[in-house]
Order: sequence, then structure tokens, then C-alpha cells
Amino acid sequence: MRLIQTLIVFITCLCFLVDAATLPDDDRKGNSDEVSEKSLEARRPRRPGQRGRRKKVKGGLPKYFHEPGGSALGNHYDSRFEHGIQDYADRKHSQLHLLRAYLTFFNHNHLETWLAHGTLLGWWWNGKMLPWDWDIDTQVSGSTLKFLSDHFNGTKYDYLSHEDPSVKRTYLLDINPASVERERGNGNNIIDARWIDTQNGLYIDITGLSETHPDDQPGVWACKNYHRYHTTDLYPMRETMYEGVVAKVPYAYDRILTQEYEEKALVLTEFQGHRWDPVIKEWLQKSDEELAEDRKEWEAANKEREARKKKEEKEADEKKKAADMEQQFRQLQEKKRKDKEKVEKEKEKADKQAEVRRQRMQQHMMQGKNRVRDEPHLEQAKGPERGQ
Repeated sequence: MRLIQTLIVFITCLCFLVDAATLPDDDRKGNSDEVSEKSLEARRPRRPGQRGRRKKVKGGLPKYFHEPGGSALGNHYDSRFEHGIQDYADRKHSQLHLLRAYLTFFNHNHLETWLAHGTLLGWWWNGKMLPWDWDIDTQVSGSTLKFLSDHFNGTKYDYLSHEDPSVKRTYLLDINPASVERERGNGNNIIDARWIDTQNGLYIDITGLSETHPDDQPGVWACKNYHRYHTTDLYPMRETMYEGVVAKVPYAYDRILTQEYEEKALVLTEFQGHRWDPVIKEWLQKSDEELAEDRKEWEAANKEREARKKKEEKEADEKKKAADMEQQFRQLQEKKRKDKEKVEKEKEKADKQAEVRRQRMQQHMMQGKNRVRDEPHLEQAKGPERGQ
């Protein structure tokens, strides 16, 4: 009997050790709450179309593209080729040829790409880049992105401007190895590729759009930065001109722009130190005098807003005080009314009680008189006593 019990204990321990050895590493770290939560999340079925919570994903590939940083402008250069921040004129000149070379390369190789985000907004205004915009954004389909990765990754394109032969540049098409991942992942590689000016580090961001959930969200194209489009928003593409080069824009460009920037981006004629000239259809940089005047107007408008805000706050405070006083007055009047009703009810109750007592006394008196009338011998018997 003792031998059988020993064998049972030994087999139980052996089974436990085998189960522990087959657990994932995360489940053997001793945090029972974390293990149970991960296990439940992994086993919990998802509804069709459910994307799950957007939480930071651990692991994954490290960041591929790097910028020098240090300032907002420093984030618009590739660290491998950056040699300092350019001034306004040089940056516009570099971006112009950067974009023209990009579109020429894609057109020459019959590769589909189209304008996106602020670059698309600049096209809407006048077919040119917004002069204050440091970003140049384009998009490609997921299939085109893969084709670029397979056949053109690392391509160096030598560019010579037809307008100015002195402009000679070499541009690099660099495809992010993480572009094969069509979900956001850990967020380090939301940019799938770049077209980089090897002379100064300025670049064009290229993002791919894919149907990441074709089963439950067919016809919905998404990038890794949560921008989503329907097939009918994108296709058929419209062919147009952008900075003097053939380009493409999405079919429903107006709806895309209003959804991303709201309608005010299509009507405001002053922005970021520039003003729109409707005669020559150009965004012009304001002069120092104009900027100083804008600053004065802004300060005056700001003071006016502050004064109006204080006035409104004062009026609101006075209205609140008046409302509080009126409420207190109404409460006092209501209390007086209730007190008066209470006194009247008590008086009415006392009057009723007095009337009841009076009626009872009358009843007793009538009963006494009736008794004397019905029994006269009682009155005669009392007569001699009164005579004595």
C-alpha cells in the first residue's frame, strides 16, 4: 500500500514538471496576474472587424530611419547625409529638385505613386509645394512598395536639372526593411521608404497603403500611421501637374483633404508667415514689416480677447450672484408660505378641536335637562332641602 502511494506522488510530481517545462518563458517568470491576463487576452475570441486596443508593442525591429533632431527642423533631415539646417531659400530650392527628381524617376520606370497630406494640399492651392512645409509626403500601394524593395532598393539616381544645368544631385531610394510589416507594430517604422538627397539629407517620406484586413474590412486601405482610405477615394487616380512634372492625385482628393485638415485649410489665406496672392496664385512670404504688423494685430486681438473674456467672466459671475440671490429669495418666500400654511393648519385644527369640545358640552347640558324633565320627583325631593 505504501509503495502504491509513493508511486502516485512520484507520477504527480513528474507531470507537474513536464507542464512547467512546456510553458512559454513569460509564463514562468512568477507574475501570476500578468500570466493570467496574457493568457486570457490570447485565448479571448475577437469579433469580426475588431482591431484590438492600440497599445505599445514590445519587441519588433528597431528604428531604421534616423534624424539628427535637436529641433523641429532637425527632424526633417536624414542623419547619414545631414550637414546643418538650410535657410529658407536653399531649402525651397533643394525640395523643388528633390520632388522633380522623384516624380521623374517614378514616371520613367512606370511606377505608381501619388501626392499625400500637406503635399496634396499644396497641389490643391496652386500645383506647388507649400513654402512653409518641410515635409514632402507621397504614397504607394503595398504591391508597388514590394516591387520597389525587390528591384530598386538602394538605387542612386543622378539628376541634372533641365532648367539649370548647374544643379546636379544624387538621390537615394532607401526601402525600410520593416516595410514588409503592414501593421504599425512598435511604431518605430511607420515610414516605409525615403527618397533622400545625398547632398544635404532632405527627404521625401514614402508610405505604403495596404488592405490590412481584407476579410472584415474589404476595400479599406491603411498605412502604419492610422490613415485610412476607401478604394473609391483613391481610384481611379487623376493625372495632373505638380511643380512642372506629371504627377497623380487621389480621385476624391477634396474629401481626403477636408477629412484630414478640415475645410478651413482650403479657405484660409494667411498661414505660417505667408499670405495667398489671388492674382498670381502664389503663397508669398511676408516681409518683416508685415510680420511686425501681424504681431501687433495679434497682440491687440489677444488683449481684446482677454478683455472680452474677463468681461464675460464678470458678467457670468454677476449673473450667478443674481441667480443665487433670487434663489435664496424664492427659498425664503417658500419657507414663509410653508410656515404660514403650517400656522393656518394648526389654527384650523385647534378650532376644530374647540368646536368638538363645545358640541360635547352642549350635548351633556341637553342630556342633563332631559333627565330632569323625565324624572320630576328628583326636583321635588330637592325642594324642601333648598327651603331649609
